[in-house]
Amino acid sequence: MEFQIGDIIKMKKQHPCGENQWEILRVGMDFRLKCQGCGRQVMVPRKSVEKNFRGFIKKACEE
Repeated sequence: MEFQIGDIIKMKKQHPCGENQWEILRVGMDFRLKCQGCGRQVMVPRKSVEKNFRGFIKKACEE
């Protein structure tokens, strides 16, 4: 799976605020994701992101 900084992705599980759309801020062994609902940032292992990934909302290269 090819992820880029600035992509907005949909995840399987919701954040406690109720949103399941995340912006990718950092890519590597760990991802830094920003919740599109409340703005909270979390670090998540790559394996977890790839497992729970459900689709792209917006690709960074579409801008």
